[in-house]
Amino acid sequence: MDYTIEQKGETFFLNLRFILIVTVFISNAIEPLITRMSGLHTLYMWIYSFHMPLFVLVTGYFAKNSMEGKTCRKVLFQIAIQYVIFQTLYSLLDTFFFHVDDIHRSFFAPYLLLWFLFSHACWRLLLLMLGKFSAGQQLLFAAIFGILAGYLPIEGVWLSLSRTFVFFPFFLIGYHFSFDIFALRFHSWIKRAAAAISVLLFIGFGLWGNNLPAGWLYGSMTYAELGQQMWYAGLFRIAIYALQLTASAAFLAFVPMTSGKITELGRRTVYVFLLHGIIIRFMASSSFYESITNIGGAVLLITAAILCTILLAQPGVKRLFQPIIEPTVDKILQLENVVIHRFFAR
Repeated sequence: MDYTIEQKGETFFLNLRFILIVTVFISNAIEPLITRMSGLHTLYMWIYSFHMPLFVLVTGYFAKNSMEGKTCRKVLFQIAIQYVIFQTLYSLLDTFFFHVDDIHRSFFAPYLLLWFLFSHACWRLLLLMLGKFSAGQQLLFAAIFGILAGYLPIEGVWLSLSRTFVFFPFFLIGYHFSFDIFALRFHSWIKRAAAAISVLLFIGFGLWGNNLPAGWLYGSMTYAELGQQMWYAGLFRIAIYALQLTASAAFLAFVPMTSGKITELGRRTVYVFLLHGIIIRFMASSSFYESITNIGGAVLLITAAILCTILLAQPGVKRLFQPIIEPTVDKILQLENVVIHRFFAR
């Protein structure tokens, strides 16, 4: 079967999306162990150098066909409902089941992984605001916003402001990404070079990763929170951008361009994303991590994370949780039309 460039691009980015959600699960699963095992710290830092920038980029790529009219509003309403449901669910679980006390409980402070939902809605709105500018101008503005965000005199978690602005350039890169140019220029020798660079970055994190606070890769902390209060702290953000762009581009070498089993799994990564936090919270609140004392246990943990990712991306999980993860918003859109017609169409 012959595929169009658009179909090949969708396949590539679905493959990438599934691989990335695997790295998300792995990084969250091993995080409590990274101070005890240097190898896991290296893996953790290597993953964080690319997985959030690329996830945002993929989100921007798939936003191409849903940024106008009713489709755009539908997506925004779905994100809002997802956020309210899971912000409430995770807060209740933390309070009454996991008994976690050291966390903000507010709809204005997105719960851990839910920052992505809040920021996704903001990226779409920001893109609409910048619609009259060229792609280059949009990227320039986004980069400036991302650098300036570190100077904000508020804690980075509130409204997910820091991550929204820090990762906005990657959303724009994905939105304006041309797969046909990428496929044309990503020759086999470039792919091999990119893979080599990714491996070198992994080695580099193993040798010098302790010198880079992970907070710089999270994008959620202000410069003051990172201990850099000098006026030129934004230069460090520029350096981190360079690192993340390099690591992200290099990691693309490991992504297959042909359709396979992971392609279909890549269509259901939102289920993994929103549900895997419950598994991670359960492990963290139990004595599970105390039982992992050597590299063998760590390997089993990583294997389990991969298997859980595959499990949560199964069609059966989608059928079970679709009402809360992909809620229908048709009635909300109908109500919106009634309100607009009654109060504004005069």
